[in-house]
Amino acid sequence: MPFSRFLSTHYDIQVEEKIRLDDKEGYKQGNQIYFITSALNKETIYMEQAAIAYFLRENGYHDVAIPIVNVRGEWFTKVEDQSYLVIQIEFYREDEIDSVGIRLAGLHQLGEAYQYQPREISSYGNWRTLWIDKLTAFESKLEDEANKNSNAYYRLWMDTLPYVIGISENAIQYVRESETERRFNEVDQGTFCFYRFSNQLNKSVIFGEDLVFDHAARDIAEAIRNMYMRDKTDEQITSFISDYQIIRPLSIFSWRLIYSRLLFPAPFFDLMNKGFFSTDFDILYKELEGLLVKQSKYEKRLQNFYEKMGLVEEIVDIPMIHWL
Repeated sequence: MPFSRFLSTHYDIQVEEKIRLDDKEGYKQGNQIYFITSALNKETIYMEQAAIAYFLRENGYHDVAIPIVNVRGEWFTKVEDQSYLVIQIEFYREDEIDSVGIRLAGLHQLGEAYQYQPREISSYGNWRTLWIDKLTAFESKLEDEANKNSNAYYRLWMDTLPYVIGISENAIQYVRESETERRFNEVDQGTFCFYRFSNQLNKSVIFGEDLVFDHAARDIAEAIRNMYMRDKTDEQITSFISDYQIIRPLSIFSWRLIYSRLLFPAPFFDLMNKGFFSTDFDILYKELEGLLVKQSKYEKRLQNFYEKMGLVEEIVDIPMIHWL
């Protein structure tokens, strides 16, 4: 069924034009833009994300897309054994914001006021367990795929795997030790975060499917990682952090979580997962090769991380990874 007919039949929406926003296909009626997403996860995941999206919309985040019910008053619409969710936006951002740091801090601050503790989309306090589980599962899956696919991509992965295991274990050990840190404050409670922060606050639309509940260090670390990977200067990174701390000064506990997450090789796991669902091995090989080159530069930039972030006085009491 064409999506325009799907919207007409199940949502009484008469599509006037098709548009693209942030690489997503949308359907416009009047001032409203609608997006159709396949509901592949548990329904409770989407409902927790929907509750946060509505909360954000009610508190001034007009560029957040929210799900809507169909003509039967249901959130999910099933067509040919596939469930769909329709999300709607009235306002989308066309200009870049002045400070990502300030807006991210504002989002995290608002999340502190959220009265409910999500369960399905929460990683708060569980990084160590989740990382151990991810490392175990991905290591096993990668070895299985390498046995099935004898090609340059998987051979490179098998050469790279011991390194990924090693730095993952370092990150797991570091976050375990950080759990005993007592220098924390009110910014260390759970809040709204992005599954993988990639400057979504500067995009046209914030999609609820990107939202999770976690410690703010998750987004801050991924923002710094992105800047490192894009060869942004230390001055640009400290400017982002300074802007953030205008609203939410970071505790030593937060800094240790940020460093833990920077140590964990998330881009390698993202690429590994992408490869499990693709057969474009030549392209994947080039991506892995490029990632290894970037990782070498990335590790060098993690050296003296705390000093670069201005934590000179406190540095004596924060453990460092000395092999970097």
